[in-house]
Amino acid sequence: MNAPQTPAANSDPDSPPEVPSDAPAGSLRARVAGWLETRTVRHGITAVILFNALILGMETSGSLMAAAGPLILALDTACLTIFVIELTLKLYAQRLRFWTSGWNIFDFVIVGISLVPGTGAFSVLRALRILRLLRVVSVTPSLRRVVEGFLKALPGMGSVFLLMGMIFYIGAVMATKLFQDSFPQWFGSIGASAYSLFQIMTLESWSMGIVRPVMEVYPFAWAFFVPFIMMTTFAVVNLLVGLIVNSMQDAHHEEDVIKTDAYRDEVLKRLEAIERRLAEREK
Repeated sequence: MNAPQTPAANSDPDSPPEVPSDAPAGSLRARVAGWLETRTVRHGITAVILFNALILGMETSGSLMAAAGPLILALDTACLTIFVIELTLKLYAQRLRFWTSGWNIFDFVIVGISLVPGTGAFSVLRALRILRLLRVVSVTPSLRRVVEGFLKALPGMGSVFLLMGMIFYIGAVMATKLFQDSFPQWFGSIGASAYSLFQIMTLESWSMGIVRPVMEVYPFAWAFFVPFIMMTTFAVVNLLVGLIVNSMQDAHHEEDVIKTDAYRDEVLKRLEAIERRLAEREK
């Protein structure tokens, strides 16, 4: 008796979430859908994405474009053609189900932007072609999990951003009232104060660049800046990091649960099949 084996869908821990196809088993659409999900195709698309990103970077070099401009543009067009063919095959294989996947829609928008003519009023879109590199996220499971974890953290992050906004507004008003007369370049208005406080929060030249000059005029200014740094840099920012980490851990946990449930269901089906065969032999 052969021991139950792990289902093929779970044998590859990096397999992407498949969009169900309503095509009959064995049909051309079903074969195309299965071919698109193979490791070879996924890794090939990833390689084309990275190569295309390199080509787009080369297009920014005047010397390279002067030496091999037509070749570089031809390679860029070839990469875009591959992306269009891939999406066309997905649309053929999945039909309306294609639009049930957020990642498919993401890929469609990215490639669609690249197809818009980069001349005239749309010349600014030429710079957006580098967004094709973001397709690595949709075809790389590890990067996709990072993005999903970040998106799940957004609701909690909204509350933290609101808290930080309140702290910045209070700090900007106080700093403007306290220091605008002597340091109008840093604290002459609420906007200038908010920007200066943001620089202080990032710890970029905060001491010698801003705080110490202010303390030469206002010796007790440290009583304002030190608590502000403690609240923002060491408390609120770390709270954001904690939310993101927890969300990513939850995303990994959910994925593990799904894989475990799928494996359990497959094992139960195999055991039921074995029991039926044993019962038939006993008869």
